[in-house]
Amino acid sequence: MGNDVLIDRSTNIVVIQIFEYNGSAVVAMVGKNCFAIASDRRLGVQLQTIATDFQRISKIHDHLFIGLSGLATDVQTLYQRLVFRHKLYQLREERNMKPETFASLVSAVLYEKRFGPYLCQPVIAGLGEDNKPFICTMDSIGAKELAKDFVVSGTASESLYGACEAMYKPDMEAEELFETISQALLSSVDRDCLSGWGGHVYVVTPNEVKERILKGRMD
Repeated sequence: MGNDVLIDRSTNIVVIQIFEYNGSAVVAMVGKNCFAIASDRRLGVQLQTIATDFQRISKIHDHLFIGLSGLATDVQTLYQRLVFRHKLYQLREERNMKPETFASLVSAVLYEKRFGPYLCQPVIAGLGEDNKPFICTMDSIGAKELAKDFVVSGTASESLYGACEAMYKPDMEAEELFETISQALLSSVDRDCLSGWGGHVYVVTPNEVKERILKGRMD
């Protein structure tokens, strides 16, 4: 499914693709033994803004986060299902899930519903063994795309790719990584009318998790 706007020529009605219905922008970026994940805060119904504090990024455990772009109802449903599956894993294994394992779980949960999919595009970011950062994204039926620098999803993904390509440097420390991902997010959502209204950024190192709220254009 693409993100194009379709026009029904028989009635001249504009049909918005379902992934664009609520608008979203999610990005994850790798640093030196750390990672950052950020999203916008707008929840809309097409061009009407409903809320300006929508939570797209969720913590699975201290070193593992997931950001979900796409249809807001499915974002919340899928997150609850993934938390349930992770808690079952913790009870059985008595340890937290590695990021790679969690990515496979998310992929399997999405593919299981491939004939009536969750209309979400997840971005997963975590610290694995030896504090090595792991990031990946996937489509709504669980086809994984791994990366060593950054991953993006949502309606602002095209401008996010351009901003991240221009601003990303390898082996950034946590503070520089925060500045880079924040500037990339804010400059990208300004070029997308379906996402924006500030940002929500998590910077995760082996020893701490920093959460920050960004102020952006309110229009």
